[in-house]
Amino acid sequence: MEFYNQVALSELEKWKKEMRKGPSIFEKATKGVQNKFNGILPNKYHEFMTSTIKNMTQAVLFGSKYITKNPYLGLSLKEREDLVEEKTKVYKNTAIIEGAGTGAGGIALGIADFPLLLGIKIKLLYDIAAIYGFDVKDYKERLYILNIFQLAFSSKNHVNKVFYTMEIWEDYCNMLPDDINFFDWKTFQQEYRDYIDLAKLLQMIPGVGAFVGAYVNNKLIEKLSKTAIQAYRMRILI
Repeated sequence: MEFYNQVALSELEKWKKEMRKGPSIFEKATKGVQNKFNGILPNKYHEFMTSTIKNMTQAVLFGSKYITKNPYLGLSLKEREDLVEEKTKVYKNTAIIEGAGTGAGGIALGIADFPLLLGIKIKLLYDIAAIYGFDVKDYKERLYILNIFQLAFSSKNHVNKVFYTMEIWEDYCNMLPDDINFFDWKTFQQEYRDYIDLAKLLQMIPGVGAFVGAYVNNKLIEKLSKTAIQAYRMRILI
């Protein structure tokens, strides 16, 4: 077990260095194009999306806690991560089926995939948190989950900002308000949309939508799981 922990700590240090890196030239250019595109869209559109994702995410957050298992206690890191791997496989299969089904249905079902996949992702993070021994009934743990989500699905600049707060999480927690509504929903939804927009547009194309939907959803769940593993290692091993 000690050897496993040492390997995990080495992987964690490499991941942390990657999280601290600034955006590449390509990433800056991509973000610039996306910002120009967003600037063309009317404010009412952004307000609608912000409100929709805020309400949808809150519904998932405040609903999922009632069906999430209690924190797993007394397990080694390897035992916890074996469970995470098993749980991730289940969620990947669910996301693949859901992505293929909505991708085959064209634009209408392609749009429907957005909230469905978001729900799958958040529920996976709830289960992973419990496996690592954290109680998601605590609102601050739910904020940590949202931060993991942002690490996985945001621009590099935003990742740098989020990661900074996660490195000093215990101190940061002491300064948090008691109301989850203080969370920056607008940035959250914009970063998430920017990250997956292209892939989801391809999912709506007749003929290839089902394949793209299954492939993209599989990769998104895989990335989220790997990000969560390192994020919780950071709290257990450091």
